[in-house]
Amino acid sequence: MKRGIIIFTAICAASALVGAAAATYITTEQFARYEQQLAERDFGQSQLSTATTHFAAYTPEQYPDLTYAAENAVRAVVNIEAISEVEIPSGAHFNPFFEFFGFPQGPQQGAPQKREQRSGGSGVIISEDGYIVTNNHVVEHATKLRVKLNDGRKFDARIIGRDPATDVALIKIDAEALPTLQFGSSDALRLGEWVLAIGSPFDLQSTITAGIVSAKARALDVIPSEFRIEAFIQTDAAVNPGNSGGALVNTRGELVGINTVIKSSTGSYIGYSFAVPESIVRKVVIDLKEYGLVQRALLGITYTYIDQDFIDKMGKDAGISEVGGVYVASVVEGGAASEAGLRKGDVITEIDGVRIESETTLREQIGKHRPNDKIKLSIKRGENVKHFDVTLRNKAGKAELLTRDAVDVVEVLGARFVEVEAKAAKKLDIRGGVQVVAVNAGGLLAKARVREGFIITHINDKQVRSVADLNAMSDKIRSIDGVYPDGRAASYVIIE
Repeated sequence: MKRGIIIFTAICAASALVGAAAATYITTEQFARYEQQLAERDFGQSQLSTATTHFAAYTPEQYPDLTYAAENAVRAVVNIEAISEVEIPSGAHFNPFFEFFGFPQGPQQGAPQKREQRSGGSGVIISEDGYIVTNNHVVEHATKLRVKLNDGRKFDARIIGRDPATDVALIKIDAEALPTLQFGSSDALRLGEWVLAIGSPFDLQSTITAGIVSAKARALDVIPSEFRIEAFIQTDAAVNPGNSGGALVNTRGELVGINTVIKSSTGSYIGYSFAVPESIVRKVVIDLKEYGLVQRALLGITYTYIDQDFIDKMGKDAGISEVGGVYVASVVEGGAASEAGLRKGDVITEIDGVRIESETTLREQIGKHRPNDKIKLSIKRGENVKHFDVTLRNKAGKAELLTRDAVDVVEVLGARFVEVEAKAAKKLDIRGGVQVVAVNAGGLLAKARVREGFIITHINDKQVRSVADLNAMSDKIRSIDGVYPDGRAASYVIIE
């Protein structure tokens, strides 16, 4: 009996050996054929070697390791608590004593009461002595700012400067030897490149999410400023309320953007987030720190991007048949473009070698500069390509930096304006002006209780005939004169 078992086992073992040999032979033959096929496809030798053993190549150094960037960058990202005072109307007061004796009582509104309102955001430490960059909308209404570091320490902060046009702000805490984030290059970002978003969504401090660069120079028309500069980096890194002002970093742990906006129908992240690029942030921060205000450079033109719609509607009349670049619709007399020799009908194709692929690209390229900076424009004029050296100017039309005392009149007034039509000006017997179409809370006009419809004709006794006149002003506002649509004149004197 035992012998029978031994023989059976031996037969099975022999069969297994034969099967293994056959399997080895078949596998080797298959690989030989596969190698031949790969060789015929002209693969490199290293790829051939890898493919024949793994089918899918894996090279560790070619895969992004986000841990270095995350562990270093997170230390320089802070949580910001913004505390603001808001007025709430008190309820109507009712006295039952007077009602009992038959004295009628109308609604009696008490004095408005103030209460604290708290909101949260994020910020990025950019210097060891406590300068922090964040979003303007995080701090603009704050009466008190509280900053919490990644290590748990808390500091009061003060606002150094704000720029509503880019939604960037600079604040400062009194501390030393702080961890910082170095600026990278948003211009060097490539589509598909990995990035990290770091901030405090829903008050969850030091939250890190990852994604890729989905698009660059994206405009959304979400910044509530007439002079907004939007050239957002779009990513699919998850960003939620509280991330505003936080860091967008590359795989080297460098700051390439400030997370600012989410595009969502729910108010929370659904796949897209947007950051102000480093190229704009860096310039604004330096301006706010060194000059106390943003040195805005202007080219002095109105323009339209040349897309297919432009060609269909205006291409024939303008003599343009190719998509790309911006069409110069008008040139401001005495402005930078005018002095350099540009004229209506020119097509700007490049600025400093950067192709103009949208209106956003042009705004971004100009937005990186200050008055008196020189740029090179490539212009298509008819069939010819010309190159111009242009010295940019400030809003007053001068090639010089503004002083700390200069003000952004439109921002200070806190309103939106349109120019008065000639028919209305004639009826009111005025020589032009700008009409208030919307008043923003917190602005000078709101504090003076100026109503919508008011037409400003003079500021500081200087005549205002157009929005351009308003934009060219930079002196501190002392007086405002104008007229309402019903003909009633009004003057406001600003008392500090």
